[in-house]
Amino acid sequence: MNNKANNHSFITAAIQMNSQQNVEKNLADIKAAIADACTQGAQLIILPENCCSMGEQFATAERFDELSATIAHYASTYNVYVLIGSLPCLYRPDGMLVPNSRLRQVSQLFAPDGTRVARYDKIHLFTATVADKQGNYNEAATFEPGTQTVVTPLEINDVVYQLGMMVCFDLRFPALAQRLRQAGADLLSAPSAFTYLTGQAHWSLLLRARALDSQCMVIGAAQGGDHLYKDGNIHQTWGHTSISAYDGTIVDSYDDSALNQDNTKNDAKDNKNYAIVMATFDKQAQVQGRQKLPIFDCHRLA
Repeated sequence: MNNKANNHSFITAAIQMNSQQNVEKNLADIKAAIADACTQGAQLIILPENCCSMGEQFATAERFDELSATIAHYASTYNVYVLIGSLPCLYRPDGMLVPNSRLRQVSQLFAPDGTRVARYDKIHLFTATVADKQGNYNEAATFEPGTQTVVTPLEINDVVYQLGMMVCFDLRFPALAQRLRQAGADLLSAPSAFTYLTGQAHWSLLLRARALDSQCMVIGAAQGGDHLYKDGNIHQTWGHTSISAYDGTIVDSYDDSALNQDNTKNDAKDNKNYAIVMATFDKQAQVQGRQKLPIFDCHRLA
């Protein structure tokens, strides 16, 4: 699809996955989802957190460069921007190994020519007690938090847009979304793997709230369904991939946790191992909305 007739809009896609611990199978699903989204006109594709493997963080981190290069190749093959929701990584952005046997949780954006244009290391690490089988979550035991916010340009049809990057638990913190807007963001990426219970309670609310806080489109690509770990445990994620416009309205969503439900929306009936949620980002409409409600001109506390 060619959007050159409207030089201030383009189509973005958020992918819902049910990644397991078979990396090659997950990569096949990622490639299929990218190809499918491209045939529907997507020019920016957001993959969920832990898209290459749920769990097995250290083994996956050993393959960080290889997996990044593979998905960069998909971006160049299909001539599209692709954001890897997250991959665990052994080293910091400066190349230094993460100390204390920890990792970084890294989101990356690849351009249509396959070059990496941005790396964002997840700042806020999930710490919570949840009434599910796992009970306690402490990402800081495995990961070191990032320290830098990231807003990166993407050029589509000769127009430059600014993408602010977040990952999952970052959605809890309105100050981050506001800072990204202050740095020029038009859109915010929010690849995630919310637990079933926290997602059920808060996922849609958080996407909409961060959109309202920042007056940016927020693209929430999610993991959903049951993930079987090698120790026999099952981890449940909420799914419900959604895209919120700047005014807090949900533009499109996949309204299930598990894929391939008896739901005619998003081609779930075709038994694909992914779901695609799509939206047209209209920069002119968003600018007009910001002008009508100029909250950043009124903001006094930060």
